[in-house]
Amino acid sequence: MTTANPPAQTRTARTELLDAALALVRRQGWAATSIDQLCRTAGVTKGAFFHHFVSKEALGVAAARHWGEITTSLFAQAEYHRREDPLDRIIGYLEFRAALAQGPLEQITCFAGTTVQETFASSDPIRAACGDTIFEHAQRLESDFSEAIALHPPASPVTAASLALHTQAVLQGGFVIAKARGDNQPVLDAIDHLKRYIKLLFAAPASH
Repeated sequence: MTTANPPAQTRTARTELLDAALALVRRQGWAATSIDQLCRTAGVTKGAFFHHFVSKEALGVAAARHWGEITTSLFAQAEYHRREDPLDRIIGYLEFRAALAQGPLEQITCFAGTTVQETFASSDPIRAACGDTIFEHAQRLESDFSEAIALHPPASPVTAASLALHTQAVLQGGFVIAKARGDNQPVLDAIDHLKRYIKLLFAAPASH
């Protein structure tokens, strides 16, 4: 999932450090990313780092929130929101995710998902910040799932909240398997399987 940077005139040392964290952690992980490397990548001094963040952990919390802001904006502008049928919007969301899952793994995987796997037992603030980002993204799908359940009664009893979280679980799991395999295909396969499951669950017409 590539992300756009703010215009040059609005960028600050803090923004540079946050974007450096997103890039480095998605490529090499949280533990392997040092403050010195963050400063070099961002083009700022260590003094500038500690002016904005009291610790690497504080940066991690801020970076998770920064990631959430970037992805919220990206998905809010997507075309699938304009589809009338909620089931069409859900399928459109998955198609959008598949389109984003192209390119190097470090550019298409999730910062929050990557970071929380390393820090869930060592940093509760980072775990919580990453979790908030993932859960908030899931919650944005809940309204479409709620409408779809009302309009297209599912074959099995489900809730909108559980389906939204399952969608994120499939995506995050796809990223992990893709990293293990060293290619993007597991993510694309996971999305395709999820689309088939949703169509079967809601008995979607063949045109969906």
